[in-house]
Amino acid sequence: MQGQLKELEQYWSNRAEGYSMVNQEELAGEQHEKWLRYLTDRFPHKSADQVSVLDIGTGPGFFAIILTEAGYPVTAVDYTAEMLKQARQNAGPLADRIVWKTMDAQNLNFEDHQFDVIVSRNLTWNLDNPARAYSEWHRVLKPGGTLLNFDANWYAYLFDEEKRRLYEKDRANVASLKLEDQYTCTDIDAMETLARRMPLSNTPRPRWDKEVLTGLGFSSVLAEEDMGNQVYSFMERINNAATPLFCVRARK
Repeated sequence: MQGQLKELEQYWSNRAEGYSMVNQEELAGEQHEKWLRYLTDRFPHKSADQVSVLDIGTGPGFFAIILTEAGYPVTAVDYTAEMLKQARQNAGPLADRIVWKTMDAQNLNFEDHQFDVIVSRNLTWNLDNPARAYSEWHRVLKPGGTLLNFDANWYAYLFDEEKRRLYEKDRANVASLKLEDQYTCTDIDAMETLARRMPLSNTPRPRWDKEVLTGLGFSSVLAEEDMGNQVYSFMERINNAATPLFCVRARK
């Protein structure tokens, strides 16, 4: 596991600057308000300063930044130091209001019952032990706390011919509309090599997530599937038509 973590850290360190540019576009674009509205509509109905948030796998800081702007106290963690460097830069004058920590999502260095809300995006699919991660997230949530995890079956096309056909159709649609291809503009070969080894790449989700979270003792476990239209830009919708974004929401 340690070797795989290091390999992932190296990959995301190399991606940090490019991924940060994507976050900068989101912060400046329609996604900023869309994501903020989606998140806060599902947060506890208390004043923002009374809701402590843990952003796990913050990357270049998108969730941490928009929630801090809205008045929430945020702790943001990522395994990759280069991502946190980019996140601090993106946060600008907000950076000192956010608690930044380098940390493994599967082994959190927090005491039990610390946070009212946990948010995470596009992380669990590339974890070596996602069930352990969910157990850790349950541990650090306060009783009554809320988990919001956003993800997709990003690399299911590596294992399913029909999904491969739909994935290729997305690539063709992106090209015909002369949009940026968010898959092939990355080091796709390196990412696919890693994805083939990840346990969730060939696991039906969010069914798996709901079963694990229920088993851990979460209540009110819900999955909102194909919710990308609520938060995506037009470019993102075309890029990911065959790979719908889902949200798993649960309460401790």
